[in-house]
Order: sequence, then C-alpha cells, then structure tokens
Amino acid sequence: MEEFVIYILYSEKFNKNYTGFTSNLIERFKSHNFLETKGYTLKFRPWIVIYTEFFNSKSEAMKKEKYLKTGIGREFIKDLIQNL
Repeated sequence: MEEFVIYILYSEKFNKNYTGFTSNLIERFKSHNFLETKGYTLKFRPWIVIYTEFFNSKSEAMKKEKYLKTGIGREFIKDLIQNL
C-alpha cells in the first residue's frame, strides 16, 4: 500500500516555509534542495524538514495540506518555527 506524507520545510536563512505532500519524502526533499531548476523553493535554499505527517490515502494528505494553508494552519506552522 502506498503511503502519503505532508511535510513542512523551513528556510532559516530567509525565514520562509513551504508545505507540500508526496509519496516519496526523501526524493521530494532532494528535489527541493538540490535538483529543481525553477520554482518557489529554488529561491530559498537550503531547506530543513520541520514537520511530517503520514497518511494512508492521497485524499487525506491533500485535505491536511489544504488545512495547513488556512489561517489556523499557518498559526500552527508559526508555532512550530518559534519552537525550533
């Protein structure tokens, strides 16, 4: 069975965060930090993973990712960053 993970990346250098989901966290993290040649995450390297949560379905992961991009979700992320 395939597993899905939502993740939050943080760029300490630029004080930026990024929330996404994937079925392969290691490869996705490598992509954000080393492989991508365009896009948002390219500009704010290096990234660290500050949060992960695993799900059994893509729809559950997408729902949680959407939640983390709401006002309440952004407050949760802000608290995570303050407690690093």
